[in-house]
Parts: sequence; structure tokens; C-alpha cells
Amino acid sequence: MGVYEKLGVKTKINAVGNGTAIGGSIMAPEVISAMQEAGQNFINLNELLAKAGQYIADLVGVEACYITSGAAGGVLISIAACMTGKDWAKVHQLPNTRGMKNEVVMQVMQRNYYELMVREAGATLIEIGLANTTNSWHLEAALNEQTAAIIHFVAYSPPHDLPLQDVIDIAHKQDVPVVVDAAAEFPSFSILREYVDMGADLVIFSGGKGIRGPQSSGLILGRKDLIEACAMNGSPYHGVGRPCKVGKEEIIGLVTALELFSDPEYERKELEGWHLRTNYVVETLSDLSHVTVQAGFPRDFAGVEVKPRIVPVTVVTWDDQAIPVTKEQVASELLEGDPGIYVATSRDGIVIAPHTLLPGEERIVAERVGAVLAR
Repeated sequence: MGVYEKLGVKTKINAVGNGTAIGGSIMAPEVISAMQEAGQNFINLNELLAKAGQYIADLVGVEACYITSGAAGGVLISIAACMTGKDWAKVHQLPNTRGMKNEVVMQVMQRNYYELMVREAGATLIEIGLANTTNSWHLEAALNEQTAAIIHFVAYSPPHDLPLQDVIDIAHKQDVPVVVDAAAEFPSFSILREYVDMGADLVIFSGGKGIRGPQSSGLILGRKDLIEACAMNGSPYHGVGRPCKVGKEEIIGLVTALELFSDPEYERKELEGWHLRTNYVVETLSDLSHVTVQAGFPRDFAGVEVKPRIVPVTVVTWDDQAIPVTKEQVASELLEGDPGIYVATSRDGIVIAPHTLLPGEERIVAERVGAVLAR
């Protein structure tokens, strides 16, 4: 009996993409092996965090790195670091921010659940802009002596908000750090330094999504002084980031996962596998009557929120007169089947993402989608 079966939990096929609520990602065998080895010894956690962080920083080509418990934990710790700097008294004062810079600016169009992490650190959110646009003067007017940072959420950044480069340029004129949450933007490997190269001070990625590291891992990349402040606010110290603990096994697992992707050939094979699975789904479903199948990148399909940007998704739509079923009904029937299959919905149909499918699962997905629509 399997570990999930023993608990009465049914496993699913994931054709949606990396999401915390459905298990993050599937780790490579090399990552699992490294974590198993890491669990066999005691170490000094601060030493491991510092040396693993510098190892990753050197691998990526940035100044410094801190490993934490997922991207949400990374947001909390990054904001705390921007408020306290390397002042132990301020570290232990949070979430009480009396006497320190405590305002964090965010474009109102980027509002999302993860802004809670900013408030958990003790900061006050200052929303700027309108429902359909943000101008440079909105940001300039919001910055003052109480501004600790600007937070930019890439996944929630619409095309008509103030571009990140403009945000960075305006912020740095007043020595305000910019924190970028790029949780689900990986791969490619080069994107790990893309935002830092733009001038962002701290950039956060999830370790358990596209990187395919442990689900409860994440990394913060950027300025050395702020990374050191992140460490002071995090575990095993006792600041507001103490609950964002990442263990020795997760640290080694994340390092190993990044090592794999740092090899261009490894990344190429991953992408090649995605395209092969997508092509199979397209070719299989294209024979269905009254069904339209398109393959492309998320930015090409309105209403599709698949990350990262380089995933070649398949969008399936149909003539609802000939096939009188809604996209929600199709998604529900797929999930309620055996095995259950997660798919996303677009504006007019369903979306099949290949990067979280295990080899061979694309056949099951294509067969089941075809059966539902043919019926």
C-alpha cells in the first residue's frame, strides 16, 4: 500500500502547473537522493544557510542569496529586512515598527493574497495608482521618509501598470529598495538574475515550483547587505521570520535542483519534453469533430494564467451548440474521474499544461479529454 493510499488520499494527474495546493512539483531523483543524504547528519544551520546561499549566488551570478520556506516566506522576510536592516534591536522589535521606516508601496492593480505577508512583517501597505493604470507620478508622490520598500508582484502585474524598470528607476532616485516577487517565473535559469540585472534589490523565487526543489523551499537573491538582514530576521534566529524555517534537507534539495538546471543541456531536455507532450495532445485531440485545439505560450491566450512564461500550453475549445457542455463541467468531470486530472480553464475552454505531467501522462489526459468531449 502506498503512502498516500494508506491515508485514503487519491493521487492526481496535474495538467494545470505548479501550485502549492496540489503539491508543488515532482522532484528529480537526484534531488531526493541528496535530501536523503542530508538527513543523515547534524550540521550548524547558520553555516549551512550562509554557505549554501553563497554557492547559489555564485551559480546564478548575483551578489548574495538567502534560502527560506517558499516564496511567501521570502516576501515576509524580505520586507522585514528592508525595515530593520542589520539592527538586532529592530529585528526583535518587529512586528512593532515604532521608530523605523514601515511603509511599503504597492500598485493597487497588483493586489493579491500574498500582500498579507507584507502586513505580517508589521509594515503598512500604501496602495498607489488606479484600477486601470499607474503613472510615474503616483509612485513619486507616495515615496517619503517612512518608505521602507516597494513590492512588485510579477504574477499579478497587468500590462498597463507601471513597468518594473520604471519602478526601479524612480525608487533608486530616493534610495528606496525594490522587492520583486517572481515566485513562479522559473525557468529558464537565466531568469534568476534577470530582475537583479534590472536593478531590483531583492528577488524572490519559489523553490517548489519550476525549480522542482522541495515544496517548502524558496530563495531570495540580491544585495548582500539586505540578504544579511534577511538572515537575521529568519530561522534559526527569533525574528518575525522564525516560522519560515527551512530544514537542512530542503536546503540541500534546493541547491541540487538548481545545480541540475544550471546545466543548459538539462534545461533543454526539460523544455523538449514539454513540447513533445504538448504536440501529442494537440495531434490526438485535433481529430475530434467540433473541437479546436491550439498550442502556444500563455501570453498568446487571453485569460490563461500558466507560469512560467515559456510553457507551451494547449487550449481546447469547442462548438457549444454541437457539444453542449461548459468548460467548468469538462474540468469537473476530468477531476472526478479515476485518476483525477487537474486542468485549468481559459476564457472559452480548458488549458492543458505539460510541465507538471509525468512522462506518459499526456496520453491519459488526451484520451480522457477526448472521451468527455466525444460523449
